[in-house]
Amino acid sequence: MKMSSWLQLAAAVLFTSLVLNAQGAGGPSAQQENQPAAQPGPAPGGGPAGPQAGQGGGAGGRGEGGRGNFPPVTHGLGNLAAGRVQQATYDTTPPELPADLKSGGVLIISKTNGFRLEAGMQSSDTALAAIAKLRGIPYFVTENGAVMNPEQLSKFKLVIWNNTSGDIANDDQKAAFKDWLEKGGVYFGIHGAGGDPVPRDQTPDGLIRSAASWKWYIDEVVGVQFIGHAHIQPADIHIEDTKSPLAKGLPAVWHRADEWYAFSENPRNKPGYHVIAAVDEKSYDPANFSMGGDHPSIWWHCVGKGRALFSALGHGAEMYQEPLMIQFLDNAMQWGVNESGKNCSAEK
Repeated sequence: MKMSSWLQLAAAVLFTSLVLNAQGAGGPSAQQENQPAAQPGPAPGGGPAGPQAGQGGGAGGRGEGGRGNFPPVTHGLGNLAAGRVQQATYDTTPPELPADLKSGGVLIISKTNGFRLEAGMQSSDTALAAIAKLRGIPYFVTENGAVMNPEQLSKFKLVIWNNTSGDIANDDQKAAFKDWLEKGGVYFGIHGAGGDPVPRDQTPDGLIRSAASWKWYIDEVVGVQFIGHAHIQPADIHIEDTKSPLAKGLPAVWHRADEWYAFSENPRNKPGYHVIAAVDEKSYDPANFSMGGDHPSIWWHCVGKGRALFSALGHGAEMYQEPLMIQFLDNAMQWGVNESGKNCSAEK
């Protein structure tokens, strides 16, 4: 892809993001749940104060969080813009999807029960919604884990876990998501969705704060266990599978700054895992979080008949304004929608 093409895409996404924020996502509003009302006013990071909905082909929209009407001013962080959610919860009442939301779209879940970076969440949610809107893909954005039920999941081809943290689903919701994915759905996990350590606190409160409490999710979906990260600094990402649709428009060496995640094992060594990109440890200081020089950052694999794609990129709000990051997210969304329902083969 020519430079002008991805710059035009980035400009279009950023413009659409501004429109979505200014107009409350420009469409019919998802009905609010019966939750305690949040304080009025914009959330940190510039997000709108009320529930959003937007057109993405069919209607798309923004649902409710599990800690009050979406989006609360602080999303359970007290007066902080980043930190651990103060009251981790499982949601039990599903959000109400817009009546005109067409099937075959994208569900964007951004529930946090552990760490939350407020500005980053607002920026990434808005960028993903803008991409879906531009591509004419129906979409729904929610922080309500109860959306993971058989009826509502069946409306979506792709589920994006956008910087989720903690154990966001109860047992019934986990079973519904597992069944949906293994029968041909597509999962796309972004950064924090694979960034929870093994919980030291084995009490119920401690376990709910780490996604590592759900062994199947770590072992079979993300594929590897997060162990920590180097500080945010520039580095070189090498695109390895340049023929993959996931790499369309990306340079062979992608130089950018991020919070570089490290994992307990190398996904490249797991059968059927396809590494799309790896960060070059010689281009930054991994400190105590080296993976021995081979450091994958983006990969996908089969989960039953479905597919799981994970990207360790995307910590800060400003990163979702980078033209090449927008290009990658666009690639991932289109890939996920296109591959959904196709019987996955580890040979592809």
